[in-house]
Amino acid sequence: FDSQDVDHNLYEDIIWPTLAARVPAFEEIKLKASWAGLYEYSTLDQNAFIGRMPSVANLLICNGFSGHGLQQSPAAGRAMAELICDGGYTTLDLSIFGVERLLTNPPTRVLERNIV
Repeated sequence: FDSQDVDHNLYEDIIWPTLAARVPAFEEIKLKASWAGLYEYSTLDQNAFIGRMPSVANLLICNGFSGHGLQQSPAAGRAMAELICDGGYTTLDLSIFGVERLLTNPPTRVLERNIV
């Protein structure tokens, strides 16, 4: 099994029937296309790492969004632009997402609030 192969049987045999049992309208929905690929995932706290890499001069990182990327990309992009152009955060302080939190012992987790 290749991690980038779509498991159509999983959808057809398990996921779709379960959805249709819970929401009858799903019975009419048919799969038209599918995609599989690698999924970045931060095992520390499922949040991104944004900022400068302390041990490597001029290396900035912006990764590990764990599914939050589409939601957080405008702010992350702005923060990266500010780091590059201004040398620091000027509008949004995203230092809480810095890689430094990995380097503490124990690592510091960014906990989300108001998640149901």
